[in-house]
Amino acid sequence: MAFGFTYNEDQLALKKTVRKFVENEIIPVRAAYDESEEFPWPEVKKMADLGLNCMNAPEKYNGMEFGHVGLCMVIEEMSRGCLGIAMTLKANMLASEPVLYGGTEEQWDDWFPGLCEEGQLAAYAVTEPGAGSDVAGISTTCKKDGDYYILNGTKIFITNAKHADKLTVLATHDKTKGNRAQSFFMVDTKTEGVSFGKSEHKMGLRCSETSEIIFDNVKVHKKYRLGEEGDGFKLAMKSFNSSRPFVASAATGLAMGAFEFARDYARERKAFGRNIGDFQGIQFMLADMAMEIEAARLLWQKAAWLLDNNMMAADLSAMSKCFAADMANRVTTNAVQILGGYGFCRDYPVEKMMRDAKILQIFEGTAQVQRIIIGKSVLA
Repeated sequence: MAFGFTYNEDQLALKKTVRKFVENEIIPVRAAYDESEEFPWPEVKKMADLGLNCMNAPEKYNGMEFGHVGLCMVIEEMSRGCLGIAMTLKANMLASEPVLYGGTEEQWDDWFPGLCEEGQLAAYAVTEPGAGSDVAGISTTCKKDGDYYILNGTKIFITNAKHADKLTVLATHDKTKGNRAQSFFMVDTKTEGVSFGKSEHKMGLRCSETSEIIFDNVKVHKKYRLGEEGDGFKLAMKSFNSSRPFVASAATGLAMGAFEFARDYARERKAFGRNIGDFQGIQFMLADMAMEIEAARLLWQKAAWLLDNNMMAADLSAMSKCFAADMANRVTTNAVQILGGYGFCRDYPVEKMMRDAKILQIFEGTAQVQRIIIGKSVLA
């Protein structure tokens, strides 16, 4: 089966629309949101009007039928403008993955219309104080009580949490049985017993809301369990498998934004009577940045293409996420270096981009965890 490197006409039209939206609506306000740490509701609503709020929904709910390759393309374009704002869309997609993989038609009907038609937000509630990359170690419990499950526990670092209407929550029936006893549940945030803790003040992604979610005897009907009892860990791994190319594409977009700004600066900034772009040292830095961005893009494209063709992609998903995240940290750091003292100041966007890049090596499985996945794959 041939691997294609081109987008179709519909995808190219979408790419052009998103690029224009980013230039006109996102780039002018990104610094202000970073400074205020306010959630960008006006921009989120505009993204919903464009149909970007629930891109991975099935076609019957007006989702975008462009596959993983097309959706990654959109995330890359959005992240080129502002990774923090783009993560709101990314979080909606991740939260929807367990529903896509484990949900029934009835559960889809309950989940997707609100996101696609009403502009609701969703959150993926997995991470806990004692369980980050170690998903098998979660402690939030789900105890059977007739036709209901009673959820108790705390989730942390949850993107979109306080602004979400819907949650996909991973909980354990019996922690002593590890990942064999976990299940996912669809939970409405208005359900009695659901509350929110403090919002985090972060180094980067400052306009992306991140907070605790607390479950205190939350009753969830069994019809909102996704899949069979014990399917939770499997659904989480499938979700991450699909989601990691999205992270890779976000890293590529962020790096591209930093590269373009540094390149344009090098064309204009003068030192010793010449544009700094004339100096070989700067040229080498820009060349390395361009090569690494292109390599990261090809990795996420291949991983996304494999997923679109129903092929195993766990190793490529991990590779794309790990490589692109590391690359984005190098590229944004070099962009700051090329701007010198100006790059260290908030008046220029590369400072924000460098701060934003760090989280890419941490969430959805750290860079070290990705290497474990890759290592096991190559030794299998």
